[in-house]
Amino acid sequence: MQQQSYDIPLHDIKTIVEVEEYSLYYLLGISAAAIVVLFGIGYLIYKYFKNKNRYNERKEHFKIINSLDLSDTKKAAYAISLYGATFKDDGDRQKGMYENLTDRLEAYKYKKQVDSFDKDTLSYIELYKGMIDV
Repeated sequence: MQQQSYDIPLHDIKTIVEVEEYSLYYLLGISAAAIVVLFGIGYLIYKYFKNKNRYNERKEHFKIINSLDLSDTKKAAYAISLYGATFKDDGDRQKGMYENLTDRLEAYKYKKQVDSFDKDTLSYIELYKGMIDV
């Protein structure tokens, strides 16, 4: 018996070629970018909540000035002079108005008994409150 040879030359099939595979590198790059973005978003959320409840002196002084009881003239005059100084450096107009207001409030300080605010002083107080920007 004769053995038959199966080594037939095949011309239409190519040999095995090594394929360059970059999918692992793509996955690592996208994962690193996603982690950086997530850390960035986390940092922004952290800063938002940290600054959300931070004490704001200007807002607090504005609330105090607006909630003053003007019937207690002496305390109101001292409080307006004290808390109004926070806003005097906002501009030339505010500075002039604050100085004018404190000059008018001098009559209501440093005395044992004081009268209630006159209409001009009340209008200056309201005008100064309206000029304040928080």
